[in-house]
Amino acid sequence: MKKLKIIYLIILIITFFGCSSEDECTKTITLQQVYLVGNQYYYNDIEQEVPCNFPEPEDPEVIDPPLLENFSYEILSFNYEPDTGNNSSLLQFEIQLNNNNDFDVNGIPYFTVFTNIEFSTANYVNDASNSCLEIPANSNCIFTYNVEEPITSVGVSDNFEILNVEYIITN
Repeated sequence: MKKLKIIYLIILIITFFGCSSEDECTKTITLQQVYLVGNQYYYNDIEQEVPCNFPEPEDPEVIDPPLLENFSYEILSFNYEPDTGNNSSLLQFEIQLNNNNDFDVNGIPYFTVFTNIEFSTANYVNDASNSCLEIPANSNCIFTYNVEEPITSVGVSDNFEILNVEYIITN
């Protein structure tokens, strides 16, 4: 019985004096991060240990979209015809996207392109026949795009080049 009282006393002391000062007291909070890809918002929750007097976060932190590391790509085929003769333009390409990591990934390929005199970024996912939204570990996926569009009153670019491809992680 005496041992039980001593153990109870030790637990009571640890409970009341576990954090000897405010500087040593910590808690775990959840930080919400948000980023925009195209017209879609993506959220990440990150747990972080902070001092007890740290204020609870109210708004999500806006971050840059996370890029897949150990990613590479290879342009397998590319065809751009500014005027097919049918009052339309044609853009076709196949690009092998390589996930050189030991984990599966979900995301969106993002393309940096040059047309006439301007650079732009686009994802081309909506019109792709294979959009590669998932790539297994240590594997690849062939992104396939084949779209013929009417030439608008704005006109069409004489030049179209794919300069870079990145893979933005969505989960």
